[in-house]
Amino acid sequence: MSRTLDSARALPNDTGKVNWFIERGKAMSYYFDARKEENPFFQEAIALGLRLRYARGLTNVYNEIGTNKRNKSQYILAADYHEKAIKSAEETRDDRLIGLSLNNAGVDNRRMDQLQKAFEYHFRALHAAEKVNDVRNICVAINSIGNIELSTNKFTDAIGHFTKALALEEQSKNDLGVAINLGNIGYAYQGLGKIDLAIEFYKRSLAVNQRLKNNTGMAICYNSLGAAYQEKKDYAHAMDALQRALAVNDKVDDKVHMAESYLNIGKLLSRQGKHEEARAYMQRSVDLSLYWGFKSMLMEAYKALAADYKDSGDFKRSLEAQDTSLVYKDSILNESTAMVLAQTRAIYDVDRKDNQIKLLEHDKQLSEMRTKRNIVYTFSTAGFLLMLAIGGFFYIRHRNLEANKHTLQLELRSLRAQMNPHFIFNSLSSIHRFIWSNNQEEASDYLTKFSKLMRMILDNTQHTFISVNKEVESLRLYVDLERLRCNGVFEYNINVADNINDEEVMIPPMIIQPYVENAIWHGLVHKSGKGVLDISITANGRTLTCIVTDNGIGRKRALEIKQKKGETHRSMGMQVTEGRIDLIRKINNSRETNVTITDLEDESGKPAGTQVAIILPVEHIF
Repeated sequence: MSRTLDSARALPNDTGKVNWFIERGKAMSYYFDARKEENPFFQEAIALGLRLRYARGLTNVYNEIGTNKRNKSQYILAADYHEKAIKSAEETRDDRLIGLSLNNAGVDNRRMDQLQKAFEYHFRALHAAEKVNDVRNICVAINSIGNIELSTNKFTDAIGHFTKALALEEQSKNDLGVAINLGNIGYAYQGLGKIDLAIEFYKRSLAVNQRLKNNTGMAICYNSLGAAYQEKKDYAHAMDALQRALAVNDKVDDKVHMAESYLNIGKLLSRQGKHEEARAYMQRSVDLSLYWGFKSMLMEAYKALAADYKDSGDFKRSLEAQDTSLVYKDSILNESTAMVLAQTRAIYDVDRKDNQIKLLEHDKQLSEMRTKRNIVYTFSTAGFLLMLAIGGFFYIRHRNLEANKHTLQLELRSLRAQMNPHFIFNSLSSIHRFIWSNNQEEASDYLTKFSKLMRMILDNTQHTFISVNKEVESLRLYVDLERLRCNGVFEYNINVADNINDEEVMIPPMIIQPYVENAIWHGLVHKSGKGVLDISITANGRTLTCIVTDNGIGRKRALEIKQKKGETHRSMGMQVTEGRIDLIRKINNSRETNVTITDLEDESGKPAGTQVAIILPVEHIF
């Protein structure tokens, strides 16, 4: 493998070499996936593509890596690569590549349940594909929009899109696409309560899958028929369909489908009151899932066992099964959180490597420019020396100013990147304490909300500026979680001035959160009586003012408490944020940009809380 790479590296650096790396990487994907290694051919293609500014090659390799990550359920990484593919595709102005990349990003977001974002991607993909009559991407976009409508119970709209996609697939003679859309129409009719129509479409989809000898498709159709017949209370036909699904699943490599068939049969028998027989099938699902490590299936199987034991009056076993189901649910959520952290780190490493490649290319270009300039100097006549000297002075001064500004921007980007691990560490510590002090259901719901906040933070901190409404939305979710963990010891208000268009006015992401965190944990939680936290955002001319006010115990009393606990370190979040604000002031040459902290007192001079004012330059989306 290393010899092949070394031989390829010796070839001339051109677009053909980038395409060779991509094709070789595709051929070797299974090999590197089995070894759980990054594909070095794809990495070489990216590095050379960036140096050559070869947008088409970068689009293809980003799409390949993104789809590979999605197949491993690494949806955050997949979305990041497909976003890069979209940017590169737009540089090519190739509507087919743009439609493909947009559809890929739409599927990623659909898998992460970000349906509005997914819909926007697929709608844009449809528009791009229709420009060049790209039937394949038109079908993918329409089918995906139908699936989003199916997920949001817009069954009639979904049927319209699936029917349109079905007609296109039939014209293209794509039998697999025909089978998928027939099944999807069946799901929509079942959602509308038209069970007989749903069964008709499931049977038509089954017939196509049988013709294709597609065992996975047949198993899906039989399971769908089983669910439809069960809804009609036609238990004999339901059992026949599920038994057929079980038989077909025996020929499918992925045994999760067989575990699902056992579980569906068990649920059907339980519904008929055949509890012993039902549990036998459910236990088969459990045994198979334990062997292959299907945690989601184990969670559902133990949940079904709990319901069956409850129906038969065995409440002790029902409770035991329910507890086991919750254990697997928490395990899945913990793995999901760990995967989010790993993918975030991977995105950071990839972006850092890409930036290094761009900087090296920039240095190379600067070196070439210096060489050319020296040649010009050598052959210039004495009469132009003074003029060149003056011009050189202003050129170097301008270049140094630009380089200094670029350095400040890189430092600002680095500080912004530090906020993610800091915020994640603090939040996970909060979740750990919450889990130990609350029951499993509440802790599980808390972790679900935290995952939503994580996605929002990870998305926002990819950008230098975000709209005020997005910053307020993430702040509101964060404060809600902290208020929940503190058992509601404080109330809060967030107010955005009427003269601010919160969709157009921009703000650095997570610039307010550290001061809000400080107000809660050093001011409000130690207060006797009800605490109040006020957050206001106002605009005046060229400045945006964010004020965080609390009626807590004040900084002096908070410092005494910290010293008693032996805590002497200063908050990392505060240090990083102050560094960010300092760099913003330097980049914008804005003297007004600053942070001021005021200790509040009541009429008798006693501490009455703290007020933090963050003054930033106004930025607009355009």
